[in-house]
Amino acid sequence: MIRRGRNLETHEIGPLAWLAIIATTCLALFLFQKVLWLVVPFLLALVLYYLLAPPVRWLVLRGWSADAAIGMVMGLLVAALATAAALGFPWLASHLVDWQASISRYVEGGFQLVDRTLRILENHWSVLADAQIANKISGQLNYWFNNIANDQIEPILVNAVSWLPILLLVPFITFFQLRDGRRFKDFISDTVPNAFFEKTLFLFGEVDRTTRAYFLGLMKLTVLDTLTLAAGLSLMDMPAPLALGFICAVFAWIPYVGSIAGGMLVVMVAATDFPGQPGMAYAAVALFIVVRMLDDFVYMPLTVGKSLHMHPLLTVIMIFVGGAIAGVPGLMLVLPLLGVFMVIGGTIGEIVNDPRLMARHRNARALQKKQARADLVEP
Repeated sequence: MIRRGRNLETHEIGPLAWLAIIATTCLALFLFQKVLWLVVPFLLALVLYYLLAPPVRWLVLRGWSADAAIGMVMGLLVAALATAAALGFPWLASHLVDWQASISRYVEGGFQLVDRTLRILENHWSVLADAQIANKISGQLNYWFNNIANDQIEPILVNAVSWLPILLLVPFITFFQLRDGRRFKDFISDTVPNAFFEKTLFLFGEVDRTTRAYFLGLMKLTVLDTLTLAAGLSLMDMPAPLALGFICAVFAWIPYVGSIAGGMLVVMVAATDFPGQPGMAYAAVALFIVVRMLDDFVYMPLTVGKSLHMHPLLTVIMIFVGGAIAGVPGLMLVLPLLGVFMVIGGTIGEIVNDPRLMARHRNARALQKKQARADLVEP
């Protein structure tokens, strides 16, 4: 976070303030889990708002009125979404059954790779052979696949499709964010005492900067991961490298767990489409290790890392806390929420610990009471 004129580092926030920030983040995650159907469209609309705000400003600077610029940009967006929906829904409906069969085939191919790998290890280590590790693990995986996973694939796909009508709220919410966002800020600012008005404007600016930097950084990270993975998968002659790279990059939005899931997906595709070449699956593992290192040491510091200045220990702990409270949505939401509440907590701490601001507020209240009694006649 950036203070006016100097950095606001995390160690400047006191321990009680940190407890309040963490507790508020946990409470927000718990509440958001209950209204996830509303939170997801708002978050997607927020990302869309940050993507569309620059072209709207560009049109305004070239003489368009704000309403006309917003109408033009939103009209183009709605037309693009309507075209994509008209072309995509029939294709999606016709391929839904095929996707279920493909997922089952790829999962089975992944299990076969695990079985082959374990048997190779047993040939080299007698301890594993004596324990019959390959038979035990393969038996457990086959039981899970035949009795649990197969029955869950179709409900998962149907549940994913059921979210599509809810996503129609996204352009609607984005439109009002573009049109009425400043009015909402003015409405909140009007309720703030004059002594804290400047700090409130600063708080709005910092929250907006933090969320914009985080989500735009996440989009940039997604593009970098997609291009890097697509290039590596193309060199390996994998099918649909760009689509696979994009899916894995989106999975990476879920910290740690998503990267592992994306890696497993590519390994299963390699094991299924190249059954006689186990080296392809191992090459996919190596590719994901390289991309993971690039993420940690190059991409993340250049994109998402610039938006949230948190200690690595706090980041890891809060990711586990978010997962424990709200599951997968908690893993995705915990860091941006924590970043926003850090800004709010830091600003409130500045106000409370600033004796001049508090004195100005007390003096203003005293003057208001005195003015209210000025025309009263005491008996």
